[in-house]
Parts: sequence; structure tokens; C-alpha cells
Amino acid sequence: MDVQHVRRAAATSGAPTQVESLVSPRVRQLVRRLASRLNTQDSCRVVIGLVYLRIRAQADLRESLGRPQGTTWPWLVDLAKTAQQLGPHVRKALIHWLSPALVPADAEGGRDLVPRLPATVEEDLRGLITAIDKVDRVGDLLEQCLGDLSDSQAKGGHYFTPRDLGTLMVAAAAPQDRHQVLDPVCGSAGLLVEAYRYVREQTGLQPSLALTGRDLHAGTLQIAQLNLTVRGIQADLGTPIDSLAQPSSRTYDIVLANPPFNDPSWSSEAAALEDPRWPGMPPPPRDRAGFAWMLHIAHALAPQGRAVFLMADGAATGVRPTEQAIRRHLIREDLVEAVVALPPGLFSHTRISCCLWVLNRDKSPHRGWGDIDRRSRVLFINARRAKERVPDTRQWRLTTDGAARILRTLAAWRGAAPTDGAHGHYEDEPGWCRSCSAEDIAQQDYGLLPLAYASEQANGDDSEYWRIDDLKQELYGKLEEAHQLDLDLRRMLDAL
Repeated sequence: MDVQHVRRAAATSGAPTQVESLVSPRVRQLVRRLASRLNTQDSCRVVIGLVYLRIRAQADLRESLGRPQGTTWPWLVDLAKTAQQLGPHVRKALIHWLSPALVPADAEGGRDLVPRLPATVEEDLRGLITAIDKVDRVGDLLEQCLGDLSDSQAKGGHYFTPRDLGTLMVAAAAPQDRHQVLDPVCGSAGLLVEAYRYVREQTGLQPSLALTGRDLHAGTLQIAQLNLTVRGIQADLGTPIDSLAQPSSRTYDIVLANPPFNDPSWSSEAAALEDPRWPGMPPPPRDRAGFAWMLHIAHALAPQGRAVFLMADGAATGVRPTEQAIRRHLIREDLVEAVVALPPGLFSHTRISCCLWVLNRDKSPHRGWGDIDRRSRVLFINARRAKERVPDTRQWRLTTDGAARILRTLAAWRGAAPTDGAHGHYEDEPGWCRSCSAEDIAQQDYGLLPLAYASEQANGDDSEYWRIDDLKQELYGKLEEAHQLDLDLRRMLDAL
């Protein structure tokens, strides 16, 4: 588990260069103008396609020179300065480059990814090509475009994982070379990319990971394939599939996931009662897809497999009998290793607070993973306050120091020193962390919200302020849960 990986990722995704600081706002402005003429999704896809073309051309000039006229990036840049009808040429070039990258995710090659470009977008396309050609760190621009696309699709449940959270999740899972890694709801494949980066930094070699990604949406898989291809990463993405429809046919060393919070498309009616993912239990509630994801992920773990995923707070606190039964099952099977309460507001599309869950099939001591026997124990970390504003936005993010502290605490509790040398003997810290037995958790009716275990001791006005803040964020979550229940009730009434 590498604390330095988190710090390096923060440094490389931090302040933009002078060129980028001038170009990126221009690109975003052009994307917004494209969106007003096409739609947000199509405009972002065009930009991502152009960035992909630029990266491929930059990475392999000889391959670019071997392409037919009208498909290379330098030719397109020159054309943007002179051609009266640019749109058809842009679409032709994108389809030519994207088709090989998108097989088998898209049977129609790049045509399904690249929308038709009307004459009204000509000037915007010229500006985009010119702006993208001037950017030095094109990979950062690609991540920016993925973030913009995520924001535009968030209400439909197609949001992607911010890189700072992905870096933390992967470092907590600590994949090793030759591991089998799964993301059952992979989105843009950001977590698979982070797993690859992590192992490459650890070994200094080209990783031999077996990466597998699954997603329900064909368009999302196309974006994932682009994201992987431009980075030279091989992964099995398959065809669009609903991961919850059936159990995984194999097990994995590492499972990483950021499922949609309480996705209403989950249907327990379609799940068989004898499903091996929930043995001896009824299927998870229809309006609580998070519980289905937890059991699906747990079932996909190899005998020494580990999983790290994000869940809305409701997964840790739900009081329905089925919800309590699922958490009781996870605790009695000794699958839960840690639960970390993250700061609210990390996702632009919701104010619901969420937790990072760590599952582990084998919490006994293992060389290189932890010398301390953690069986029948769970670590709770309250990182609600480890947040800061993203400059020039209303968005919050996890602080680099907060992420590093989470990893140090996990390492000390496991008995596995992080690479920054800050390892020490683990001790409970009021307001930050607490190690609890299965009996402690049973006394709390198997509630797993860290705030119930690692609460701040009463100590003056400052403590009272943070307690009010914690209660406020919990109330925000309850209000959004109530809103979701209201929508479900309305759908049920409409169906009568």
C-alpha cells in the first residue's frame, strides 16, 4: 500500500502548465458551444475523439504517416485553417482512427461514437482542433474531458470516478503484478487505469495485470476503450452487460467499483432466490441496488481476494430487515475489513455522503500485506473533514494529506508499513479511527457507518461545530434517500 502513489498522483494532476491554463478554458468554452448545437454528450465525445486522435498521432508518427490522406492529425490541423466544410473531414478522420480501437465494444466501429456534424459547428471545430494542437499535456486534457462528460451524464447514473478517489481506492486495494482485476461497472475505465499505474510504479516494469471491465452502456464502453487504448493498456471489456443480472463466472484477486448510488434500474424480481451471491437470503431490495452490488462484489472475490468500492451512506445504515441481514452476513462471513466515511460533496451530481468499503476474503497475517491478525475485526475511519475546495469551483475534493492519512492508518492496523516510512503501532484515535470486534458491531445492529464508532469526543466549541456538521451531512443524505423513496412510490402508484 503506497502512500507516495497518492502524493505522486496529486502532483501530476495538480496545477496546469501555463499553456494548459490558457487553452483548457478555451476548450471548455468550445465544448459548451458545441453542446448548444448538438448535445452535451455528443460534444464531449467529439472532443474526446479529437484528443484521442492527437495522442495517437503524437505517440506514433510513423503510423500517422502511413495513414491515408485526410485521416492524419497534421493534415486535419492544416485543413482547419483552410477548408470551408470541415465537419465531414473531421468525422471521416475520427471514424478512421476510432474503428480499430472500438472493436469489439462497438460493432459499427467509430460511426456510433462520432455524431454527424452540421454546418453550424464549423467554427467551433476549427477552434477545437487549433486549441487541442497547442496543448502540451494532452493526457491531462483527456482526463478533463472525461470529467466533463461524467458531469453531463451524472443524472443518468453514468458518472465516472474522480482520479483522486480512484488513486485512493487502488492504493487501499494494493494490487500486485499478475493479479486478476475486475471493475464490474467500469465507466470510463478510470479504476483500471489507476490499477495499471499503481503496479507500474511499484515494479518499475510494464505490468502483466489481467484487467477486466464490464458496463451496461455501449457508449460508456467505447469511452473506456478509448481511455485504455491511448495509454497502451490492454483490457477485456467485452460487450455491454448488466453485471447484476447474474453472478460472475470467475473470481478475481482485486475488485474495484464505483456503482451508481441506489440505481432504480435494479430489479430484485429478476434475481433468483437461489442465487449464490445471496445464499439463504432474499434478493436485495429493489430500491437498494447498493446491497446487490456489495454481494455481487463479495461473490467475485478469490480466496485471498480484496475489494474496494464506494457506497452511499445508506448502505451502512439502512434499517430494513433485509438490509440488516445483508450486513450481518458480511460481518459473520468476516468479509468487511474497513469502512471509511469520506467527505460529502465529492461528486458534483449529488450531496449524498458516501463511504469507501474494503472487503477481504482472508484477514489473517500475510507477508507483504499485513503481519497483524485482523480476523473478526473491522477498522472504521471517519475522514469526513479531510476535504478542500477545488480552486475556482464549488466542488469539494479529498485532501492529499487526508488520503495519505487514511492509507497510513490502514497500513498500521494491518501491520504493513507504507513506503513513506510513517508506519507505527496502531492506536484508536477519537474522531478519526477505531478498531471494532464483530461483537461491537452486533451491538449496533450491524450498522457500519464510521461516525457511529469513531465519533469526536466532546471537547469545547470546536467539537460541537463538527458534530453539527456531521449531523447536517447525515440529514442531507436522509433527505435525498427520502426523495428517492418518493420517486419509487410514485412509480408504483403509476403502475397500478
